[in-house]
Amino acid sequence: MPLPISLHRFRPRLVDALAGYRRSHFFADLGAGLTVGIVALPLAMAFAIAAGVKPEQGLFTAIIAGFLISALGGSSVQIGGPAGAFIVIVYGIVERYGLANLLIATSLAGVLLFVMGLLKLGALVRYIPVSIVIGFTNGIAVLIGLSQVKDLLGLAIPKLPADFFTQIGTLARHLDTFNPWALAVGGASLAIVVLWPKTYAMPMAPVGVMQKLRRHAAQLPGTVVALAATTLAAHLLSLPVETIGTRFGGIPQSLPAFALPAFEWATVKQLVIPTVTIALLGAIESLLCARVADNLTALPRHDPNQELMAQGAANFVAPFFGGIPATGTIARTVTNVRAGAASPVAGIIHSVTLLAIMLAAAPLALHVPLAALAGILLFVAWNMGEWREFARLRRFLLPYRVVLLGTFVLTVVFDLTVAVEMGLLAACAFFIYRMSDLFRVSPHASGELQPGVQVFELFGALFFGAVGKVEALPSQVPEGTRAVVLEMHRLISLDTSGLDALEQLHRVLERRGIALVLANVNEQPLGLVRRSGFEAILGAQNIVPTLAHVRLDDGPPSGSAG
Repeated sequence: MPLPISLHRFRPRLVDALAGYRRSHFFADLGAGLTVGIVALPLAMAFAIAAGVKPEQGLFTAIIAGFLISALGGSSVQIGGPAGAFIVIVYGIVERYGLANLLIATSLAGVLLFVMGLLKLGALVRYIPVSIVIGFTNGIAVLIGLSQVKDLLGLAIPKLPADFFTQIGTLARHLDTFNPWALAVGGASLAIVVLWPKTYAMPMAPVGVMQKLRRHAAQLPGTVVALAATTLAAHLLSLPVETIGTRFGGIPQSLPAFALPAFEWATVKQLVIPTVTIALLGAIESLLCARVADNLTALPRHDPNQELMAQGAANFVAPFFGGIPATGTIARTVTNVRAGAASPVAGIIHSVTLLAIMLAAAPLALHVPLAALAGILLFVAWNMGEWREFARLRRFLLPYRVVLLGTFVLTVVFDLTVAVEMGLLAACAFFIYRMSDLFRVSPHASGELQPGVQVFELFGALFFGAVGKVEALPSQVPEGTRAVVLEMHRLISLDTSGLDALEQLHRVLERRGIALVLANVNEQPLGLVRRSGFEAILGAQNIVPTLAHVRLDDGPPSGSAG
C-alpha cells in the first residue's frame, strides 16, 4: 500500500555536482578546501575546549561530521563541523548529564534530524521568526564571551559552572588569581585576528608594495596567524600560561576507534530535552547557513530536506568516534565561497586537510596557550552576534521588541530551549492578537439591501482568536429584521472555531425569527461549510453567489440561485 505521506528522496548534491565535474572545478575545490581546512583547525579545538570537552573531540567532529555533511548534504558549498552556537548547549549538557550522555543525545538528535528531512520538514524551520533567531544568537554570543573570561585572564578555576549568574560569581571570587601573562597572550591573539587583513577587503588593483604585502598576507587566515604567533612567543619566552598540553596532555595522532557510549534506558529517558535542543539548534543553524551561502554564489540553491538528512547522519555517526554536535558553520562556509569552491568536493577536501594536519602536527598542539584560543573565541562571539539589531529596535513595534529581548534574556539567564519555547509562544500570541485585530465585521456600504434585510461584511480570517466579533453581531441587529446577510467575499479563511461561531449566530437569529444568508463565499470557507454539514442546516438556498441573488418572498427571506 502506498504511504499516506510523501517522503523525501535521498539524493546528495554531490551526485549532481559530479555529473558535470571538470578539472577546473577540482582545482577550485582543492584551493578552497585547503584554505577552509586551515581556518577550521584552531576553531575546532577552541570550540571543543570552550564546550568543556577535549580539543581532539572538536577535530574529530570537524573531520568526520564535516566529511559526511559535505558528501551527503543538499548544499554545494556548506562546511559543517563544531559551531560556536553549540558551545553553551554542549557545556550545559556535559555539566548536568556527563560526556557519555552528551554523545547519546547527539546521536539521538541525529536520528531526529534525519527523520525531519525524510518527512520534508526542512521548510518549517523557516517559519521561526527572525526576532527569535536574533535573540538566541545574541544570547549565545554573550555566553560564549563570558565563558572565555576564565582562560583570557588565566584564572585558577578548576570547573566553571554552566549557570550565568553562578559563572559571574565564580569569576569574581577568583579574580585574585589573575595572570597578566595570559591576558597579554589573549589580547595579542585577539588583536591579530581583528587587525589581520582580510582577503575580501582587498581592492582588485594593486596600488603599491604595501598593498601587495597586505594581499599576500590576507591569503593566510588571521586565526591561524594568531595561534601560531602567540604559541611561538609563549614557548620561546617560557611564559607561565596554561596550554593544551598542561590541561589535556596533548592531542592523539590518529582517529579514535569506533566505540559505543555507555547506554542506560533510565538515563536516556532524561535526555529528551537535550536531544530536541541539539536537533532544533542544528536544524536552524545549518539551514540559515545554507541560505547565506545561496546568496553568495550562483550555484544551485540548497535542498533543505537533504541538508537535514545529512546533518542527521553526521550527528548520528560522529559520537561513535568521540565527536560532539555539528552543524553548518557560517564563517567557514563564507570562507569556502570566497576561496572559490565549486562543489561539495571542497568540503570533503577540508576534512582531509584537517586529518592530515592532525596526523602530522598533533605534537605541536601541546604548546598552544588556552588564552590564545580564548582571544580567537572572543572574536568569533563578537562576529556571531547581530548587535546592531538592538539599536534598531526603536524602529519596530512592541511585539518584535518583546520577542527579541525576551528570547535574548531567557537564553542568557536560563537556556536556549526555554528561550525558543517562550519566544515562539510570545510570537504566536502576538500573531493571534494581530490577526484577530485585523478581522472586522462591519455594516455593508449598501446598508439595508431590502426592507428588513441587514447586510454585514466580513473581512480577514475568522478563526478562534476573532470569534468574539461574530458573537457580538446579534446585538447590532434591530428588531423587525427578517434576514441577516453576511457578505464574505473578503473573508479569506475560516477555521472550525469560526464555523462554530457562525452556527451559534444562526441559532440565535433563528430563535428571533431571523434568517441567516451567506453571500459570495470563497472556496476555503465554503468547503468547510459543506464538509461540516452546516450547509444542510442553513439550507442550500441561503448560500448565494452574490448579494444580487438574495430574494424576498412572502415567507422568510431566502437566497436563490437565480
